[in-house]
Order: sequence, then structure tokens, then C-alpha cells
Amino acid sequence: MVNLPFLLGYIASGFLGAVIGSFLNVCIYRLPRSMSIISPGSHCPHCGKPIVFYDNIPILSYLFLKGKCRNCNTLISFKYPLVEFLNTILYLLVFWKFGYAFSTLFFFSFCSALLIVTFVDLEFRIIPDSISLPGIIVGFIASFFSKWISPLDSLMGIFLGGGFLFLVAVFYEKVMKKEGMGGGDIKLLAMIGAFLGWKSIPFVILVSSFLGACVGMLVIFIRKKDTKYAIPFGPFLSLAAILYLFVGPPLIRWYLSLGKVG
Repeated sequence: MVNLPFLLGYIASGFLGAVIGSFLNVCIYRLPRSMSIISPGSHCPHCGKPIVFYDNIPILSYLFLKGKCRNCNTLISFKYPLVEFLNTILYLLVFWKFGYAFSTLFFFSFCSALLIVTFVDLEFRIIPDSISLPGIIVGFIASFFSKWISPLDSLMGIFLGGGFLFLVAVFYEKVMKKEGMGGGDIKLLAMIGAFLGWKSIPFVILVSSFLGACVGMLVIFIRKKDTKYAIPFGPFLSLAAILYLFVGPPLIRWYLSLGKVG
């Protein structure tokens, strides 16, 4: 028997995810360039021609146009439909986990913020304060409507997340005599703590460090002698946060149960 209210919820979540994903592309392109995300309207970055509404349909327009601008025939980056697709999937997963609840709306914004952070950090090696700082506030406000974490959990997450990376950054700079951890990563982990609570911080740090180390070794292997390539840490923090959001607590319980076997 089909649950009609939840089916409609999935449809609405997927549609909203795709539409918001299109707006995320605007943020990803404009924020690191210090451009307004309001005006001018969507336009081709190559020829400057405004994009008409039927060429601005998330995911589908890219397929219909075969990945090219209608006016100048320049290739459109695959990043655009990828962001829209990922945001759609994340919104569907959030609705699957939280259903009809205030938390759903807040975690929609959380996942979208992490997507912006990931793609901006990958390209520009920065994490916009305009995303992480308001995100800390929104995450704390969300805790008042959440059945998952309390405001105290959120507040502790902010200080534990931001404080831990701050201490790591200070220690690294003292020992290595150079900056290792950027301030953007510190604010990002504080935002993650605000949304997910203090219990998420050890998981996020361990998983992101493990993923970063694996990718770092792969990059060193590919680039051979060039070991000075700076790998942005924001995407790994974001991925670890998303993993915790959907599978973190049960995964931790399963891991702890292994020690009780036998």
C-alpha cells in the first residue's frame, strides 16, 4: 500500500532539492568571486547572454542542450548538473530520515551549505564565512526544534568543533613554523557541531582525517615527487558530516558492539 503523504513528500523534496541545487551553483560561482548572488540574473559566464527559463531547468536543461550554451555553443561544466543531482539526492535522504518535521528544513539547509563549501573549497581553497558563520547560528536555532540534539548539545558542538581544530592549528603552526589548518576549516567544524551536536565531532574528525590521508597518499603517488600540493580539508569534513547525519550513530553503536562479542 502506497503511503500517499510520504510519496508526495518525496516528490516535493526531490523537486525542491533540484531547484535549490540550481541556486547553489550561483553561490558556488559567485561567492568566491565576491559577486552578488541576487543580480544580475543567470547568464552564460562565457558570452554573457541571459539564460532563458526553459534553459534553466535543473539537470534536464543540461541534457536537452547536450552540455552546451544555446547562444555561444561553449561547453557547460558538468559541475552544474552534478551539484543539482547531489542536492536532490541529499534532500530525498533527509526526508527519508526525518520525514515531516522542522528538522527536515534545517537539515536541507545544512546539506546545501556543505555542498557549497565542498565545491568552493575544491576550486578556490577557501571556505566562505558567509556560509559557515550564519550556519553556526542556524544550526543552534535548529536544536530548539530538534528531537535529536538539545541546544546544550549544539552549543557544546560549536565550542568542541571549533576549539579542537583551533588548538590543532595553533600546535601545528608552533611545531612546523607554518600555517597548516585554515580558519575556514575551524568555522566549518563549529557549524557541523552546531547542527549535529558534540557527539558528532570525534566521528567527523576521525573519518575526515582518514579520508584525507587516503586521498593525500593517492595524490602523492600520482604526482610522484611533488608533495607540496595542498589538499583542501573542507570537502572531507563535509563528507564525514553527511555520513554522520545518515549513518553515524548506528555505525558507532555497531562498532562498539564488536568489543562486546565473545
